[in-house]
Amino acid sequence: MYNILTLNKISKTGLSNFNADLYACADDFAAPDAVIVRSASMHDMEIPSSVLAIARAGAGYNNIPVDACTEKGICVFNTPGANANAVKELVICGLLLASRRIAPAMDWCKTLKGEDEISKKIEKGKSNFAGPEIMGKTLGVIGLGAIGVKVCNAAVALGMKVVGYDPYLSDMAASMLDKTVVITSKLEQIFTDSDYISVHAPLTDSTKNIVNKDTLAMAKDGIRVLNFARGGLVDDNAIVEAIESGKCAAYATDFPTDAQLGLEGVIALPHLGASTPESEENCAVMAVNQISEYLEKGNVVNSVNLPCVSKDIAEGKKRLTVITKGDVSENIYAALASAGVSAEDATASIRKETGYVIVDAVNLSDDSLAAVKAVDGVLSARVIG
Repeated sequence: MYNILTLNKISKTGLSNFNADLYACADDFAAPDAVIVRSASMHDMEIPSSVLAIARAGAGYNNIPVDACTEKGICVFNTPGANANAVKELVICGLLLASRRIAPAMDWCKTLKGEDEISKKIEKGKSNFAGPEIMGKTLGVIGLGAIGVKVCNAAVALGMKVVGYDPYLSDMAASMLDKTVVITSKLEQIFTDSDYISVHAPLTDSTKNIVNKDTLAMAKDGIRVLNFARGGLVDDNAIVEAIESGKCAAYATDFPTDAQLGLEGVIALPHLGASTPESEENCAVMAVNQISEYLEKGNVVNSVNLPCVSKDIAEGKKRLTVITKGDVSENIYAALASAGVSAEDATASIRKETGYVIVDAVNLSDDSLAAVKAVDGVLSARVIG
């Protein structure tokens, strides 16, 4: 029986995809085999030594200490694309809210409650909330992953011109983009050419504060910025200054800061991007499938720290899986040979500095497992079957 620790409320429909004969799910296991998490921060958490895998039910994984997990031989997954439609819909909503001044208009209408001649006052006051249409305007999209591609295509369908930037654009993502989307290799073009900018990049050292004082200075006066990816992608001081000066006409964000709250021109939402029942279910289903494949077969799909490897286990064989620091596969094979195990049916892959080895054999034993664990560079090893 595998014990799965849930750190947040995870879709019951998604969790029901676990084989009930093999898995138990709860939020209080002391020694879980795997963890499913949504937004809870694991950086200050003492991760039990029993944990083999962690699945983030969402695309971003900055709430998980990935490097520390790798050193402990823990496989970390995310669920890219599972919440893409939900986020895309909110981005389009944010685009319209930022353009048409809908939120302040709604707030103003509430102030008329109980007054006389409301219809006349509405007609007189509506000019204070006029805003431009998005049709024919240019949207710049930074980051063309699953969400960015959907945002681009939705904007095209609404009559917008779209310019996209992503130095790591995959062939699959490129093939899914509307043919009218202009791909630029220069980040500066996003800021100089766009009327609206939507950020959809992961938060890394290179993307932190990608929207900043210098990049905003390149933008058109009255630029409207949307951030439904990660708060750290937009420099807090720079966006506040741009809003106050009028350089930025509106900033719609799912990650508001104290300085932004209450500021006219800021549309602040409480991280609603993936908060739909459909998205939560999709993320949970994907996380469940990933963990099941890894625990039962050692297969790795959508890992953020291990190379992706999937293969069937031949009938009658057991499977050895090994996570390593660097490529030490030959040393592993030598250790197995000394224990009387042939590594003929073996697969070795490496991602950056982390390796993953799978060996299928009939005669895997505790002695052969111990021999592998003794190899320098082996972070974790286990036998399945």
